[in-house]
Order: sequence, then structure tokens, then C-alpha cells
Amino acid sequence: MIPRALFPIIREQFFKGKIILVYGPRQTGKTTLSQSLIADNAHSTLSITGDDPLAADFFPRINTFTMDSFLGDKKILFIDEAQRFDNPGLTIKLIADRRKDIQILATGSSSFELLNRTAESLTGRKSEFTLFPLSFAELCGHSGMLGEIGSLTTRMIFGAYPEIITTPGREKILLTQLSGSYLYKDLLMLDNIKKPVLLDKILKALSLQVGSEVSYNELSQTVGADKETVEKYIDLLEKSFVIFRLPAFSRNIRNEIKRGRKIYFLDNGIRNAVIGDYRPVEARNDLGALWENYLISERFKALSYSGFYGARYFWRTVGQQEIDYIEEIDGKIHAFEFKWNSRKKCRLPENFKQAYPDCDFTVVTPHNYQEFLTVNPFI
Repeated sequence: MIPRALFPIIREQFFKGKIILVYGPRQTGKTTLSQSLIADNAHSTLSITGDDPLAADFFPRINTFTMDSFLGDKKILFIDEAQRFDNPGLTIKLIADRRKDIQILATGSSSFELLNRTAESLTGRKSEFTLFPLSFAELCGHSGMLGEIGSLTTRMIFGAYPEIITTPGREKILLTQLSGSYLYKDLLMLDNIKKPVLLDKILKALSLQVGSEVSYNELSQTVGADKETVEKYIDLLEKSFVIFRLPAFSRNIRNEIKRGRKIYFLDNGIRNAVIGDYRPVEARNDLGALWENYLISERFKALSYSGFYGARYFWRTVGQQEIDYIEEIDGKIHAFEFKWNSRKKCRLPENFKQAYPDCDFTVVTPHNYQEFLTVNPFI
């Protein structure tokens, strides 16, 4: 198993009075991570999964009279694929209220939250974590930084889902399977998702707009659906950990774009699978988009695991001056520009520098990107 950044963070939360919920895309290793967390207490752990029809039928019917016989003398209750149970939040809350000696650890894909099966029931009672595809730092821990730097172009094309990393040579087959309905099958189970073909059209359109500002009006015309439907599907895709949005930064300058957004894929491999393009970087005409998506998605993972509490943006003016990426934390603004060609000169736009004089600025290239993906975001 490749060591995961969340392991020590979650382990430290055990028996602190909180229900631990681990979310994330399918196939990112939530079950494997959970099993490693409970390995030292396997004898005192009760494990159930929503994939077991017997457990799926029995668990929602647990009550105060049957609870003790169900749990016995176990100290940990591990619930895998919790989204498959009917109203899991209510049963989990009942157990947590009655058996305060029990540590509950539950995993779930996006629908665990999408179906609102835990949010209200467990308010104030849960510690939530999201497990992403493997991060740059995790892969450096596995193969060494030099080895991971040497794999940069491979990651830009095939991404970093665990099975992609551990099964070299089968990347195209595995990504094709992942990018199919399996990746967002929970979305297809929802009552308000009635057009999987539209979902595919939106994903393909978004994959071709990586690094560019996305207009919902233009997107709706492209895919042949109304704006409200497009917005709803994008929101659900984000909650399913397929994509994420980056809003526009605006404070002082009159012609700054204030309501724009860019949309990135959480994994480069999924993005390339959606458009069916696995050509190497030297043959690509979308190299800039690949580089930008890779850096921002990897930074997103690093910030999530570090507990970053600031905000993330891009910046652009009506006159097309722009900055690829901005972070703001504790009133401090950090601006970044991404360049695949490290020899290409790049400067902070003068009007941005004048409006935000205390901002620091970094150009991220293949020669220094490892610092961007491993540096402490609070410094």
C-alpha cells in the first residue's frame, strides 16, 4: 500500500468523540485506507459494507433493543460504502448516542452527501475527510522525489488514481473504465439526473475548456440544454469529485472580472479519458491546459490535506490581463503563473501590482514545480 497523507491525520482523531467520515471519488483507496487505520484493532472491530445485501437490509433496522447484540463488545464500527444503506445517518447517530465507547468510521462516495443522508443527522458530531487520487507528496514518499519528477509527463497524461500507479501498462484500459459511468454512477442513481448523455456532453465540453473561463450560457448552447440544468449538473459533478471550480478574484480594480469561474478536473487522466486523447506531451496542442490542470489539482490536494483555510482564485480583467492562480490566507495574497517553457519571461501585471502591492508572485515551471506542490501553504 502507498502511504496516504490522511492516515496520521485521521488516526489522531480516533476515540475523540467524533464520528469519522471519509469521502472521495470511487477507486481512490478509501476502503484500503480504512482497513489500515483499524488494522491494530482488528479483533475489536465490527466491519460491515453496503455491498452486502444482508447488512444493507439489517443495519437500517437497528434500534435500542438490538444495538448491543449487534455490536457486542466491539470498540470500532467500520461501515464501508455507507451510501448504500438506507438513511445511514440516522442509524449512525443512534449508535453514537447510545454507545459513546464506540468509534465509528464510515466511508462513502459522493452520494453519501448528495443524497443528504448524513448532513442533518450528524451536525456537530462528525469529522469529515476527503481522500483524493494519489498526490505528488504521497508519490514522492512512495518512489522518491527524483523518481516522481521523472514521471511528470506520465502523470500529466494518465493522472494518479492508485490503480493507474500500481498497474503500469494498463493505463488506457483502466482510465476508460474509470471515466465511464462507473466514476459517476451515483449521479446516475439520483432522481434529478435523467440524461446521462447530457452529462457526457458537459464533461467533454468542460475538458476542452480547461484553463479558460467557463460561461454557463455558452456551455448550455454547446450541449443543447438550458442554463439551469447545466449549472445543476456541474454542481453535482463537483460534489462527485470529478471537477472543481475556481472563482474569479476581485477587490479594487474596476474592470476586474467579478463573477467568472474556471473549471478543472480533479485528475488529469480522467480529463484525457473523457476526450479520448492519451498522446504524449510533445504531441499535444493542449499542453498549457494539461500543465495548468495538473498543477492546480495537485495543489488542491496538498491544501486539502494540510488544513488550508484560505481562498483560491484566478484573476482576469476585461482587457484580458490575467493571473493563472491566486491564494489568499490571513489577508496575504500569493499569485502564481504557470509556464511549461521555463525560459519564457513572465511578470506580474502592473495594475494588479499597484492594486495589491503586498502580493508575492511566483512563476511555476517544470524546474521548480515540486516546491509549489510540497511547500507549506501557511508560509
